[in-house]
Amino acid sequence: MNTLKFTSAALGISLAGAMGFAQAQTVDIGQREYNASCAVCHGASGKGDGPMAGHLTGRLPDLTTLSKNNNGVFPFARVYDTISGQRQMKGHGSREMPIWGPRFSEKAIEHYQDFYGPYDPASFARGRILSVTEYVYRLQAK
Repeated sequence: MNTLKFTSAALGISLAGAMGFAQAQTVDIGQREYNASCAVCHGASGKGDGPMAGHLTGRLPDLTTLSKNNNGVFPFARVYDTISGQRQMKGHGSREMPIWGPRFSEKAIEHYQDFYGPYDPASFARGRILSVTEYVYRLQAK
């Protein structure tokens, strides 16, 4: 098993070097999606202090306390359903077109096929939603 990991790592390093990459770059997809879709209202820290927060009616939830307010358990399904639009939140619009709908809907992301090649749009959308959900989990206060 350790040999396989080493071999895979060595192969990856060799391929990266052969392709002319000086350094492999990692992308935090959850953070990128959160910053693009959520931070404008919820804030980069998740505390509800984004630049649009003052223009909204009602109080934005502090996303860093979701676990604390749920007996120490991160409400994964509730967060996922809110992001996907399955759980309707007044401030997020209707289920048919939540504010982030164009970013996460299967129909709207079909244009990625030219960039990524053939893929399953539903799986791609779920992956993006899971990434944001996992990022919100990482925002939880310790």
